[in-house]
Amino acid sequence: MLGNFIKKDRNAQFGVAFTFGGFLFFLFGIVTFFDRALLALGNILFLIGVLLIIGPHKTYNFFNRPTKRRGSICFLIGISLILSKWTFIGFIIESLGIVGLFGDFFGIIVQFLRSLPIIGPILSNPAIAPFIDRLAGISVLPV
Repeated sequence: MLGNFIKKDRNAQFGVAFTFGGFLFFLFGIVTFFDRALLALGNILFLIGVLLIIGPHKTYNFFNRPTKRRGSICFLIGISLILSKWTFIGFIIESLGIVGLFGDFFGIIVQFLRSLPIIGPILSNPAIAPFIDRLAGISVLPV
């Protein structure tokens, strides 16, 4: 039993590394004016990372949920357009898919970023916070 836990933990560690690498390559692909090879490599590393973190069955269930199907279709169409040299259009469609798939996590990501030392005070600034909260879909109760 302990060996199985260690194997899952090691897979999750590799998954986080692959996901982070995918994010970096995707970011470098955007910075280099939508370089097709970097964007494609970022997508592949990201998908491998998600597969390693949560497993193949849960990955299939996540992408195949009825509420996530539109995002999954846009994400896959965007990847295929990037691979077939329609880089900018593929990026736009893939971005819509990412928002459809992972939009629920934006509020959690913003809350995590607010706990960081340097960026936290910037995101919590009263002039910026309402805009960020609205963008992330965070509902703030009136005090």
